[in-house]
Amino acid sequence: MALIQHNSVSGSSAIRLSFSTSASPPLTTRISLNFHPEKKGFYRRMICRAMVQEATQGIPSVYAREMERLSAKESLILAFNDAGGFEALVSGKVTNLQKIDVNERITTLERLNPTPRPTTSPYLEGRWSFEWFGSSTPGSVAARVISERFPSALVSLSNMDIYIKDANATATANIKFLNMIENRVILSSKLTVEGPLRMREEYLEGMLESPTVIEEAVPEQLRGLLSQATTTLQQLPEPIKDTLANGLRIPLGGSYERFFMISYLDDEILIVRDTSGLPEVLTRVETSSSSTVVENFEYNS
Repeated sequence: MALIQHNSVSGSSAIRLSFSTSASPPLTTRISLNFHPEKKGFYRRMICRAMVQEATQGIPSVYAREMERLSAKESLILAFNDAGGFEALVSGKVTNLQKIDVNERITTLERLNPTPRPTTSPYLEGRWSFEWFGSSTPGSVAARVISERFPSALVSLSNMDIYIKDANATATANIKFLNMIENRVILSSKLTVEGPLRMREEYLEGMLESPTVIEEAVPEQLRGLLSQATTTLQQLPEPIKDTLANGLRIPLGGSYERFFMISYLDDEILIVRDTSGLPEVLTRVETSSSSTVVENFEYNS
């Protein structure tokens, strides 16, 4: 939008030009011109023409910045793939060169963050899949415990995701045993907004779901044992059967918490950093159903 304000005096006029676009803050220029009354129309046309030229010059720069951001996103995803993806990350097969390459691309994308207040953005809600995490983040600790204590052929962490809705988060780690038995570890937490970028996460409950057997993956020679085990479980007392069916719940009562900062957020990628500055990169699994700004977060100034 462009605005012209002028105050006429006998021999001169002071003209204020204001330019604003949706992508940049208003630009205001004050110009003093001396002209004869009969030339006012000519100067007014000249000023309006200059105003339009200056306003349109901002469009290419906005387009260039957006193209730079999209290129940085693509570059980061390619770096994940070159490093071996989530499987290589949790198994410790990512090299130092690949780590520094990914971290460089993360910082490049963070510089182009399009969301000024990500903690209250509707983009934050939805299901996110972990693609990358630092050496001391909760995801890295869980992966390291599994990889150090069990051979990859015995136990593997197949994927991790988190679902965010109405200031609550549910993180899920999917674990496979012998590629035949699937199990899920679920961690529930509450999110509280501490500022435009900063949030607090309080852990409320952990749950170990009952294992699920992938019958197609069970070797023929073990299917008889599987049938016997199923029959034995059906003969257990009801309280035990209910516990196995509903999973083992561990109340945490908010005794554990962590702070983190959202350094990048759009409709596809979420980047957070913990108090040590280590990054976690997540990609959206499904589109958030929310179309309005999140209103249920608590803001503590």
